[in-house]
Amino acid sequence: MRIVRYSIDGRIGCGALVGDVVHDLLETELGAVVGRLSELTLLAPCDPRTIVCAVSNYAGQILEKSRLWPQQPSLFLKSPNAITGLDAEILRPAEVQRLEYEGELAVVIGRTARNVPAAHATDFILGYTCANDVTADDWRADGQWTRAKSADTFCPLGPWIETDIADPAALQITTRLAGQVVQSAPTSEMVFGVPELLAFVTRWITLQPGDVLLTGSPVGVGPMTPGDVVEVEISGIGTLRNTVVDGATSPGRLARASGDGAHLR
Repeated sequence: MRIVRYSIDGRIGCGALVGDVVHDLLETELGAVVGRLSELTLLAPCDPRTIVCAVSNYAGQILEKSRLWPQQPSLFLKSPNAITGLDAEILRPAEVQRLEYEGELAVVIGRTARNVPAAHATDFILGYTCANDVTADDWRADGQWTRAKSADTFCPLGPWIETDIADPAALQITTRLAGQVVQSAPTSEMVFGVPELLAFVTRWITLQPGDVLLTGSPVGVGPMTPGDVVEVEISGIGTLRNTVVDGATSPGRLARASGDGAHLR
């Protein structure tokens, strides 16, 4: 099943996508037709309270950056204000010189997760979506990780949550910048797979339905500039597409990007 959050005629809701038609989603059953994709705006498919992210979790990136092989997952947090959705704009702060894309597989939590055994991780996962872990590289370089990772629109998610993924280690991530492939790697290159990451995180951080775990980015992270269109495609899920724009934004544009109202909980 593909689960979406949408906006139509001033109303925000959650639904199930069948073909190109969105239905009201009532637990696991399809309700009335909301509309076709062409008639509505897709928002970020969930509204997380917590976004936990893995660092250097792909073999290729570790080799590319000449980093030590990790003995355990390294983590950081992104703030919920960073969430935005499909076709929304990524805002480059005026002070940032180098803004980077990082295509990633995102795990969406389906039930309260605390001390989750790796062997039972799938019991706590609603599904998967595409993510772009946008990073202000010059802010990260001077130690300001929170600012570097959590500015408004720095966590695009979408286009929907795919619940029918049998093996998250059997997917392919492809990131395109201005139509050119800049990242391409199988998720089997993760150092710590989804079950191991979820078990590690939930030893100390309780995750709630709708929360998100970002699983790291493969080799090929690089800069993007205003006017660039960046696409993160994951096999079996779909394609997340966003455009980079310069400078500050109006409150209206931010509201369209994230959506207010319906929550996936």
